[in-house]
Amino acid sequence: MSFPLVTATAVLPALGAVATAAVPAARRTAAKWLALAVSLGTLVLAGWVLAAFDAGGERYQLTESYAWIADFGVRYEVGVDGIAAALIALTALLIPFIIAAGWHDAEPDPDGEGADAGRRWRPTQGFFALILMVEAMVIISFAATDVFVFYIFFEAMLIPMYFLIGGFGDRAHAAGEAEGAKQRSYAAVKFLLYNLAGGLIMLAAVIGLYVVTADQLPAGTFSLQQIAEARASGELEMATNTERLLFLGFFLAFAVKAPLWPLHTWLPNAMGESTAPVAVLITAVVDKVGTFAMLRFCLGLFPEASAWATPVVIVLALVSIVYGALLAVGQRDIKRLVAYASISHFGFIILGIFAMTSQGQSGATLYMVFHGISTAALMLVAGFLISRRGSRLIADYGGVQKVAPVLAGTFLVGGLATLSLPGLAPFVSEFLVLVGTFSRYPAAGIVATAGIVLAAIYVLLLYQRTMTGPVDKPEIAKMPDLRPRELAVVAPLIALLIFLGVFPKPLTDIVNPAVEHTLSDVRETDPEPELPAVEATE
Repeated sequence: MSFPLVTATAVLPALGAVATAAVPAARRTAAKWLALAVSLGTLVLAGWVLAAFDAGGERYQLTESYAWIADFGVRYEVGVDGIAAALIALTALLIPFIIAAGWHDAEPDPDGEGADAGRRWRPTQGFFALILMVEAMVIISFAATDVFVFYIFFEAMLIPMYFLIGGFGDRAHAAGEAEGAKQRSYAAVKFLLYNLAGGLIMLAAVIGLYVVTADQLPAGTFSLQQIAEARASGELEMATNTERLLFLGFFLAFAVKAPLWPLHTWLPNAMGESTAPVAVLITAVVDKVGTFAMLRFCLGLFPEASAWATPVVIVLALVSIVYGALLAVGQRDIKRLVAYASISHFGFIILGIFAMTSQGQSGATLYMVFHGISTAALMLVAGFLISRRGSRLIADYGGVQKVAPVLAGTFLVGGLATLSLPGLAPFVSEFLVLVGTFSRYPAAGIVATAGIVLAAIYVLLLYQRTMTGPVDKPEIAKMPDLRPRELAVVAPLIALLIFLGVFPKPLTDIVNPAVEHTLSDVRETDPEPELPAVEATE
């Protein structure tokens, strides 16, 4: 296509972020509407990307390539396969809901003092501008087919996220605003340090990759397609130890972002101290870059090393599944419960990726999309609940379904989607991950099923403790039900969970060809089913 559609999809929210930040301080409402309009425009462009993508065509489509730093082989190269197209659509879909849900989350505090005084300086414009900037960087990360371009935006998105967590965090803290400010600062710094550490290790691996290509090819390159073609033709060969070291450099950075146990500890703090929309931005959008990159870069660039690391990665994924679910069962904080549940879910995604089967990797890709939608639904409703009561503690609730039945009902559907109830979208992806895992690693599949049982426990306990029982707290008795704006945020997400749970074919048709390409990269095929021997009869 002559029109740079993929670049336009990322540039629009970036320009919108600048325009939103430039809105005068007295025009906060105008800044909100501008940000929402830009996010809807980006959604239209992302829908165009999805519509223009031909599932039966070339692997990478809507490609763009321009010289950038020619002396070092860096080019601005972008393109989408089915996996990237689906995740760009997910990102563009969720941002308008995140903006609408956070409509009042960054209002200035006229009485702000001490730790909160800084929030009075144009917080609204900055809040929505930062969200749009994250959207732009995530879209480019999904589309980048040049390793250096990917690295730049993979790291750059940490800066706006740092300010969203630390500067616009959740103020419903049981220990008071002063302690809450300290916790927000701690969570933001921990998020930044963990991800920067992983990024620095990846930078060393990116440089190492360039050195290897410069040594064996006519010129060094960061182009994913050029490296893959050179390896396929035998023009580029990596020594076993070199490939494994480079793989580890990339994988560690992605495992931090994913987040994979034991590199996950930043996530509960970051989600717990963020507003609900920012928590959704973290786990439903930003963290997906880590699991996506495992598919595109780890498996695409280092197939032999990926096969070498598979047993260890599968064990770590299983630990994440069980560990995250167990800690979710014992949580007293609603948002930290969702955070630990997400750690368990990311374990399923990584398990599906490294099962090295078409069902597992298709399920992992669908899991990224469906987990984003289901977590957004559950966390945003939880945010509406917390904003009414002013507390994140589960013990401060009870009997909500009697006074706010619509809120309780949407909370229940979001929770049931989180536990992968049949008929809702996450069931499809979790089922495919387990089928793909069982076909190659039966023992791992058996262990992973424990996560399903534990998910039912923490979701149903959460609903029982917050929504059922008598209304014995005055704050609950006067709690209003969902308002029209809040219902407009949640209802489409619930509808999508039901529609894709019943009819996931439009998405699987886009994803499956890309998965086949990924399996060919690692030279894997689905294992043959073992059939019982049949005795011949006379």
